[in-house]
Order: sequence, then C-alpha cells, then structure tokens
Amino acid sequence: MSLPKRFPGRDEIAAVRAEAERLEPGDEASEKRRLAGRVMARREMGKLVFLDLVDRSARIQLLCDTARTGPVDVDLGDIVGVIGPVFRTKRGEITVEVQSFKLLTKSLRPMPEKWHGLKDVEIRYRQRYVDLIANPEVRDVFRARTRIITAIRGLFDERGFIDVESPVLQEIPGGGHARPFQTHHNSLDRDLFLRIALELHLKRLLVGGFERVYEVGRVFRNEGLSPRHNPEFTLLESYQAYADYEDVMQLVEDVVVVSAMASGTPLEMSYQGESVNLTPPYRRERMADLVVEHTGRHAVGEELNDLFEEHVEPRLRQPTFVLDYPVEISPLARPREDDPRFVERFELIILGREYANAFTELTDPVDQRARFEAQASLRAAGNEEAHPMDEDFLRAVEYGLPPCGGLGMGIDRLVMLLTDQPSIRDVILFPVMKSEA
Repeated sequence: MSLPKRFPGRDEIAAVRAEAERLEPGDEASEKRRLAGRVMARREMGKLVFLDLVDRSARIQLLCDTARTGPVDVDLGDIVGVIGPVFRTKRGEITVEVQSFKLLTKSLRPMPEKWHGLKDVEIRYRQRYVDLIANPEVRDVFRARTRIITAIRGLFDERGFIDVESPVLQEIPGGGHARPFQTHHNSLDRDLFLRIALELHLKRLLVGGFERVYEVGRVFRNEGLSPRHNPEFTLLESYQAYADYEDVMQLVEDVVVVSAMASGTPLEMSYQGESVNLTPPYRRERMADLVVEHTGRHAVGEELNDLFEEHVEPRLRQPTFVLDYPVEISPLARPREDDPRFVERFELIILGREYANAFTELTDPVDQRARFEAQASLRAAGNEEAHPMDEDFLRAVEYGLPPCGGLGMGIDRLVMLLTDQPSIRDVILFPVMKSEA
C-alpha cells in the first residue's frame, strides 16, 4: 500500500472550530478546510459515515457521504487527511462535510478494549503512546510540565543567570547522597558514573567567574521505584555568588509562584483532596525547634535528622522552610557562625515531602577537605551513599569560591503537585518499569 508522505497546508482543528462558532445551526462556511488527524470514533447511518477526528489541538466531527466519497475504509486509530467545508448541524454540532478523503497512516494494532479513559496503569506507563491517544488529559499534564520548565528558565534568565550544561558521565559522582549507576568507557578503558547531582561542576563555574548559573537536567540515582522516585529524574540546580540561603528562600518562593502561574494552578489549591496554600511567605522553622515541638526531645547530629524524618516531616502539610541541618549530614554547606553543629541549609517541605534543598555553600577549602575525609571514613565503613573525595573540586575551591547560595529542586515533584498527579510516573513520559512478564 502506497500512502502519501505529507499532507501540506493543513488547518488545526481548534482554529477551525473557533472560526465556526459564528455559524448558526444549519449554516455552512464557503471556504474549504484541510484537516488531518487520528480517527477516534466511527458511527454509520445508512450511506452516511460519521467520524471523530482528533489532532493535537482538538476534536471535530466528520460527515462522509459514501455516495460522494466512496467506501470509507478506515478503522479506529487510522490517521487520515480530509478536505471540505465546515457547517453546523441542526443540533449545533460543528462538522466537516468531507469532499476528499485520504488515508495517511494505517493503524495495524486495534485500540485496547475500552480504550476510552484507559485506566490500566501498566499499559499507561509502559505504552505511553497509547495512554496519550486514549487520555487527552494526560497530554494536558505534559503540556503543563513544559510550560512550568519554560517559566522557570525565564525567571532565571531574567535575573541574569546563565543556563549551562554539566557532564552526565563523571569520574566522581558527587554533589549528593545516592548510589550511582556505573558504566565503562571502552576507548579510555575506565569506569565512569552517571551523575547523581549537578552541584560540583556548577560551583566550579562560579570559581571561573560565572557568578550566576543554573541547569535543568536529568540526574540518575540507583535506587528503588516508588510513587515519588524514578531512577532518572529532572533536577533544577542554581548557584548565585554573593548570596546566602536567605536569598535562596526568596528565590524558591518565586519559582513556585511562576510555576503555578504557568500551569494555570491557583496558589490556593488542592492536591489529592488536601488543601494547600502556596502563597508566600512560607513558614520558616529550625529543625531542632520542630523536633522539640513535636517530640519534646533535644538532639543533634544524625539523631536529630532521624527524629525529624520520622516524627516531624510527615506532619508538615503547608509549605515550610526547615532550617539549619546537622553538619554531619551536610558536607557541602557552610556552618552557622553562632553554632557550628548546624549548617545554613534548608529544605522546603510541602505535604510531608521535600521539594527543594539549598545551602549557603561551604567556601573554605580546608573545612571542605575535612568534611570529605569524614565522608570517606563513612564510605570505608560501608556507607555507599557517603560523599566521595573529589580532589579536583577541592583544587577549584582552593582558587577561591565566592560566597554563594545554592539550590536543588526536583522538577518532577513540583509538576506532580501543580497538576494534582499521585505518582511521579504520571509526570515522566517514559518512566522506568519492571520487565514485562
């Protein structure tokens, strides 16, 4: 079967529908339209065949009079091109009277049974192309995701940040606490790792004179699957010279607001039935104070963090900046001058989940080396997620890292929140799945 390789000059269905809104029932436009899309429904009434045609913009009804068009040999899922005038039926339905009909692509697979509103999550996630055909609202989620990322980039661009790219393949996977994926470079005959974070290369750029940098990119962590975790995900990181974590808190609030606006989500919103108010300013509380408030216990170090994660974090439902983390779990953050047991670090918690992690960055190369050495001891004791030693990063800091504030923010979780999606797989087009049985 020889099928056309193109269908030029087509009109988008949404534009055709918008122009046809002025027609009265029974009226017909004089101009012919060229439309192309996927056939999503078929109904027959004698010699008349009604089809529903869908493109990226909208849906429209086609009327095919087989006395004029000949047999309409199409199945659900086929992609066709049609030419004809637009009219309103007596019931007000905007319809194209098909005068010319071309099959452009034949669908060899039938649509899944009961494909309208497809709900089988295995099919939805594993065969995203079917999900996008069957559930138009899914396309809306990913359009919103694109608008959110575009708005975030626009915010940083307007404020003088430079959009940069750091290497995905790294000799030392630093900047976070996570198990990396490992690969092998054949020509160099050495092992490399997929990055777990963007931080250390971006801070190298601050040393080199780029005073404001950001990157929106994929990172990879060799961890389990859950509604909140996918082994590859999209991370925003930014670094701003001559700023601290107080400045970054304001930046995070602005990122949330512009993202909500871009997605069309009101700041007073609902996520999975629970009300959330994203209007700044957000509550700010020290981790130690929150632990005392919820448990009555005083603690430091890893014990404090454990108490927070178990007893406090799940209870923080409205946006809250949790401040001043223990130095033991924050090897890249600047210590507080008034209490060096803690660092100038915050996480933004909403509905019991982390949405952002930020520091006043550590710029002292001597202290940084000591932190890395302490992490190396943890790695030697079997902690695979402890931060590795990175001599080149230390060398960069020894040239002089300006005082700066840094931010890491998970794009996928933010999109989940703003589009009211229950799982991270609902906002990643092609999530990692278990092997098919």
